[in-house]
Amino acid sequence: MPSETLIEARSLSFSYDTRPILKGVDMTMQRGQVVAIMGGSGSGKTTLLRLISGAIRPTAGYVKFAGEVVHELDRDALFRLRRKMGMLFQFGALFTDLSVYDNVAFQMREHTNLPESMIRDLVLMKLHAVGLRGAHHLMPNELSGGMARRVALARSIALDPMLIMYDEPFTGLDPISLSVIGNLIRRLTDALGMTSIVVTHDVQKSLKIVDYVYFIADGVIAAHGTPKEVKDSVAPFVHQFIHGEEDGPVPFHYPAQTYSKDLDLENRVV
Repeated sequence: MPSETLIEARSLSFSYDTRPILKGVDMTMQRGQVVAIMGGSGSGKTTLLRLISGAIRPTAGYVKFAGEVVHELDRDALFRLRRKMGMLFQFGALFTDLSVYDNVAFQMREHTNLPESMIRDLVLMKLHAVGLRGAHHLMPNELSGGMARRVALARSIALDPMLIMYDEPFTGLDPISLSVIGNLIRRLTDALGMTSIVVTHDVQKSLKIVDYVYFIADGVIAAHGTPKEVKDSVAPFVHQFIHGEEDGPVPFHYPAQTYSKDLDLENRVV
């Protein structure tokens, strides 16, 4: 039985004013997959997540989510579509004045008419899934960085979404917390049958949990494949990124005119 396509991007382009960020990106993501989006800083990874969620509109091309072209939806239809999505921000973005319990309950109270008794059962179930049922009474400032990220993950699955997008979920975590979050992403994706998109720079951990990888460079898909395919790749960009090498097609310096011109050395009188 063929896998169901959840996300399809075709000729997807986006520019900030005259500065192109994405230039004709094509990609497909299936239900039940964990997909990594990798690339250097400023390559357009987070912009891609914003296009999928409908936060911004493409300059050209389109993104389809569950068969619907996202940027063609009106306000009400877009909000209905977003209820099928979850988002885990880089540092959790918990509501600081709400307890762990109320952070996870927030979406259920806002978007459903469930009785409080059922919300309680669901909140504790979500917290149990991330190993924090016993921390339901704590406030965000009482949590470690890894715990806060796990609470945010419980909140993102509160409404059983079809898709969860993770923006740098491993940033700032110690090795144990990093491993816990990575394994949770894999297990929850499999258990709930959803799709997970992981924007990350953590190559080694990501390649252990993902099904497919897209590398973005200069606004285009520079390479893509399974973890084994990208590990075995001899493409210069992929090899440089996987091994963290300084020399390669990804430059250290942002494009600029010659250094002597910036310093006006040619016209300076000594």
